[in-house]
Order: sequence, then structure tokens, then C-alpha cells
Amino acid sequence: MNVEFMYALEQIEKEKGIKKDILISAMEEALLSAYRKNFGSDGDVRVHIDSENGNIKVVAIKVVVDEVTDNANQISLDQAVRSDPTIVAGDMVQVEITPGRFGRIAAQTAKQVVMQRIREAEKNVIFEEFYNKENDIITGIIQSTERRNVVVDLGKIDGVMPFSEQVASENYSFNKRMKFYVLEVKNQNRGPSILLSRSHPSLVKRLFEMEVILTKE
Repeated sequence: MNVEFMYALEQIEKEKGIKKDILISAMEEALLSAYRKNFGSDGDVRVHIDSENGNIKVVAIKVVVDEVTDNANQISLDQAVRSDPTIVAGDMVQVEITPGRFGRIAAQTAKQVVMQRIREAEKNVIFEEFYNKENDIITGIIQSTERRNVVVDLGKIDGVMPFSEQVASENYSFNKRMKFYVLEVKNQNRGPSILLSRSHPSLVKRLFEMEVILTKE
């Protein structure tokens, strides 16, 4: 990753509302998993991404000792003082262990994480929009009937009207525009789920109220 990638994260923050530091944190977690999967690790390993230039470092957290008995978690005092003469036995230090071929893995992983977070953010935006319309009236276009459930195009997402919420005398033909009562909105793993109704008592009441307002105008 590089400065351009960090700039792209800033643009995503502006356009999608996903904080740059949240994206970086998610990428660090994903990169750590990728490192353990590809290179293995018995010690305390962490991944750090520089938020300014995009540089990635894999570091091992080790304790400074006079004599090493555990290579994964310890570093000798003689070796540690080469980078910092003030270090003493018992100190905890970060030792860079970034593999030479980690860059390609990092680039692929970072892109996957960013795309996943964007999809999640977009789903949350849609959920919030329709959650605020729960128990309200919205307009949709009939798309299809699946197992007696009517699928309705609501613009950004499809809603579903179960058979139990349909009116027997009504015809739900393809491309027909109708008003629906928003019965329930849930945020599920695959995205928002919107339950619609044409038989709910509040639908008639709300439609009547809307008609009265239009008449007064």
C-alpha cells in the first residue's frame, strides 16, 4: 500500500461515512490473520499500518533477556541494545519481522477488507432509511411472486409482502405501482429485510389521512 491508497481511504470516509481509522484497524486485523495463516507465529505478533504513507510493518512483541530460551517471545539484551542503547533486561520491545513477500498479500487483503466495509456501510444506510419508515406508508413496484410472497421494488432494495399480508381481491401484477404499509424492518447478515403489508388496518387509516390532506390543499 502507499500514499495513494491512504488518500483513497480518506475519500471513502468523505463519501461513505466510514472512518479512516476504522478501516485501518480492520485491515490490521485482517493482515494479522493473513500473516498467521501464511507464515505462522507462536508469539505476540501485531501488524501496524502507517496512516500517512500506508507502510505496513509486522512486529513481534518480545521481552529483553540476558539469555534467550524462547525465540518467539524473547530477544537477547546484546541484540536489543543495537537499536536502542537505553534498553535493559525486562523491557518489552517491538522487533520487525515483516516478510519480504508480504506486500502482495497485504494489497489483496486490504482491498477485500475495504470493499467489505463499504458494502456493510451501504447496507446500514439503507437499513436506517427504511427503519425510520417502519409503520409508515411507502410506494413500491411489484416485481414477482415467489412461493406466494410478493417481491416489491422499493428503489434501493426489495421488500417482501407475505401471503398473510395480501388482500385476496387485489391483483399483484408485474410492474404495478402500489402503496404499502411497512410492517417490519430488520438488519440481517445478508442485508436489510423489509416486510410489507396491504391488509394491515393502519394502511387504510394512513391512506385516508393522506387523502384528506391532499383534499385540503
